[in-house]
Amino acid sequence: MMSISSSLTDNLDQLRERLGNSPDIIIRKFTLMSAQIQVAAIYVEGLIEKAVVEEFVGHMMSIDSFDGKHPEIISAKDIFAFMKEKARNVSEEKIIKDWDVLFEALFSGNTILLIDGIGEAIRGNTSGGEVRSVTEATTQVAIRGSKESFTESLGTNLSLVRRKIKSPNLWIETMKIGDVTQTNVSLMYIHGIVNDKALQALKKKLQAIDVDAILESGYIEQLIEENVFSPFPTLYNTERPDSVAGNILEGRVAIFVDGTPFVLIAPTSFFMFFHAVEDYYQRFDISTFIRLLRFMCLIISLFGPAVFIAALNFHQEMIPTSLLINLASQREGVPFPAFIEALMMEVTFEIIREAGIRMPSPIGQTVSIIGGLVLGQAAVQAGIISPAMVIVVSLTGISSFATPAFNMALSIRILRFTIMFVAAFMGLYGISILLFILIAHMCSLRSLGFPYMSPLGPFIAENHRDSIIRVPLKFMSKRPRLVNQKNITRMAVDKGKRGDSDES
Repeated sequence: MMSISSSLTDNLDQLRERLGNSPDIIIRKFTLMSAQIQVAAIYVEGLIEKAVVEEFVGHMMSIDSFDGKHPEIISAKDIFAFMKEKARNVSEEKIIKDWDVLFEALFSGNTILLIDGIGEAIRGNTSGGEVRSVTEATTQVAIRGSKESFTESLGTNLSLVRRKIKSPNLWIETMKIGDVTQTNVSLMYIHGIVNDKALQALKKKLQAIDVDAILESGYIEQLIEENVFSPFPTLYNTERPDSVAGNILEGRVAIFVDGTPFVLIAPTSFFMFFHAVEDYYQRFDISTFIRLLRFMCLIISLFGPAVFIAALNFHQEMIPTSLLINLASQREGVPFPAFIEALMMEVTFEIIREAGIRMPSPIGQTVSIIGGLVLGQAAVQAGIISPAMVIVVSLTGISSFATPAFNMALSIRILRFTIMFVAAFMGLYGISILLFILIAHMCSLRSLGFPYMSPLGPFIAENHRDSIIRVPLKFMSKRPRLVNQKNITRMAVDKGKRGDSDES
């Protein structure tokens, strides 16, 4: 590390050389007292709150008294000591002695004060600038519940969860990851509830990351996941503060990354990706019905086209005779086998969906709807696709939208093509073999060392109160036993009998 020089001119020359005379680096020079002591205030335009900078700099430069000392005998050390004392009263103050720390503070929105003759700098916290306001969630929409979502500001995101959990045990640890970007990454958990084994494993993985840049939480997710070749996500991401609050209350850890509204949750299980936050805001019977509907949509989106292909190619005896005759008549003029039909329709559907996402919202929705209707109808009239295949692929595509977690829905879309390929060559026998392979693979997965298929594998009867179904809240008195081992009681059956440190 290179130390700061005592010469203000050398320091400013070094600053301009290192930053390439960037126009957003603002340097304001002042002359203090009749001793002609030079002081420079440095900040980055756009990363600071101008009103705070003006207040900080103005307050620091208003030197009017030195306990009777004559201005001619006041030294740079006296000015530095005086400013250091004043900085403690107006801002978060810190003394900087080397250039690496200075640049880190400068690009974090701080204002730096350099004094000629002093080889140290004073940092004042003046961070601010233009940030996106808190808006409604766009990827995890809920009919009932909070409408606020995370933003790109780390401080704002942490405060949104703080407002929901007003406990001194809500702890936050922050580290910097990325040699070039120096991105702030924060871990949030509840002391006394968090699973210590998961927390230590997560810290070890984060500290082992050695990379130039972290631009989004997806970088962290890919760098700490245990099986990089698995199609299934092993970390949950959300942009909803109430979802984060609910998960850390169960003993999990939230990973906040500066510059992204998506927060990671670990450890996770497969069933978490099919839970929506409003499941806990509705009655248990409504929530259970909707959850069962989601799992049914999972089966349809994964196996719908594959089962249809297998039945047409290998298992016609399973289809009712009248329906089989109708299907055969529809396919009479179709030149392609069922697998090629389904593949063409699925690829077309994915193209339309991707185009709709990338285009502006009003146009994207129009393109998706009109594109699907026009292409499907035109393909049937041209004799390229049978009407039954259009129905199957459309139902499959719609079912995939029922998955609350977008990253899990992507995995299902990819696996669907693999299952279709196996069904075209091996029928239901091949689908069964592939299903067993997928289940075995999911049972082998770990999220921070915890079984991915919990509470099915290993089987934990108590945790099934909130897995596929959801029992009434009054019967969910315990936290997930595998996730939390210390303080498992979250609700007293009888008032006044809830312990704070139950051991299991």
